[in-house]
Amino acid sequence: MEAWIDVGPDDLSEGELRGLEVGERLVLLARLGGRITAMDDSCNHAGCLLSGGWVLEKKKAVVCPCHEYAFELGTGRNVTFPRLCDDQVAFEVRVEGGRVMIRLPE
Repeated sequence: MEAWIDVGPDDLSEGELRGLEVGERLVLLARLGGRITAMDDSCNHAGCLLSGGWVLEKKKAVVCPCHEYAFELGTGRNVTFPRLCDDQVAFEVRVEGGRVMIRLPE
């Protein structure tokens, strides 16, 4: 079973995207609707950093700055062109004592 990893304080502003390095993995944290989510920060379509993109509130998604593919926050589901690009890997998130904890796959 994968361990929970403390990735920092839960001080993200509403609509904020924050890129982090967690070991050898690039992780995107986002807050939307008061909920913090986490997924791979490197877009699986072209490798661009999703943390450099923006939030599309209508779809509850992050938009990649390179080709404007959108991935649903919380699930990583591609909500733009599902046949042209895979979903992003999303991670479980919990907040404990003001700290964001994520669980990465082994």
